Amino acid sequence: MAIGKCCLRVLKRSLSTSLIWVGLLLISAACGSATRLDPAKNAVPDSAQDSRPKVLTTFTILADMARNVAGDRLRVESITKPGAEIHGYEFTPSDIERASGADLIVENGLGLELWARRFTEAAGDVPTVTLSDGVQPLLIEEDAYAGKPNPHAWMSPQAAQTYVDRLVEAFSELDPEGASQYAANGEAYKARLLALDGELRNSLQALPPEQRLLVTCEGAFSYLARDYGLKEAYLWPVNAESQISPRRMGRLIERVKRDQVPAVFCETTVSDKAQREVARASGSRFGGSFYVDSLSESDGPAPTLLDLQRHNVKLIRAGLGSAADPTP
Repeated sequence: MAIGKCCLRVLKRSLSTSLIWVGLLLISAACGSATRLDPAKNAVPDSAQDSRPKVLTTFTILADMARNVAGDRLRVESITKPGAEIHGYEFTPSDIERASGADLIVENGLGLELWARRFTEAAGDVPTVTLSDGVQPLLIEEDAYAGKPNPHAWMSPQAAQTYVDRLVEAFSELDPEGASQYAANGEAYKARLLALDGELRNSLQALPPEQRLLVTCEGAFSYLARDYGLKEAYLWPVNAESQISPRRMGRLIERVKRDQVPAVFCETTVSDKAQREVARASGSRFGGSFYVDSLSESDGPAPTLLDLQRHNVKLIRAGLGSAADPTP
């Protein structure tokens, strides 16, 4: 079978790396103890020392969930970095190289990662688990995406528990000796998601009945809105839609005006320019940016899924539950 260009690149890179390390070791042996490689100075990459099975997730939120289930038995990494737009992500040769050394790829499914099929095919024979399997999807009702599943099921703490079950099953198959630990970690994490569900429900119950319309850039809050009795309006159904039509924007402005929505929001992975214009034209205000498709950096407001949900609901409470002055 012919070797593809990506495989040749991986092979060349691996050979080059191996030759470098062989050379360093030979030099170390020849020069004696004074030039020995010092592990404390990270002379050998951590990944080279880590013999745990490697799990690669398509985006950072799934990596956080996977780490909660894996504990210290697996090495979990995300293909995309914090802040990446994942719907139309363009994977790189280095992504393929990382995936070729993985033992499992974890994806969301429901059409979220438009690039996932091409990626897994390029990565080779790596097992894949789809975490949304078993979730009853909500369907998009408008535009070209009408009838297709809304992929943002993890935004419901209830649905996210199904994700955890899929992770427990996949990790137990990958590493049978750790099955009992994965099961215990999964139950503990599901308990935290259940507690979060109650916390968010109590927080959003305080919103006035006439101020429960959540206006966002992307229609990513359908599951959360269903769970907690909110209504939803947005500029586009999913972030894969790159153009905002004047007609859709005009309809949203009129609805925000009519319903006297005190604040509108956007997501951190896309430009908020259009939504700020909606706020200006409607007499509303821009209430802040949500984390949905990506976590923040570790020192940001949403380094975990639980923190992400709390950050978003705090913004919703502040924006819709207040009588803030409209944007001038």
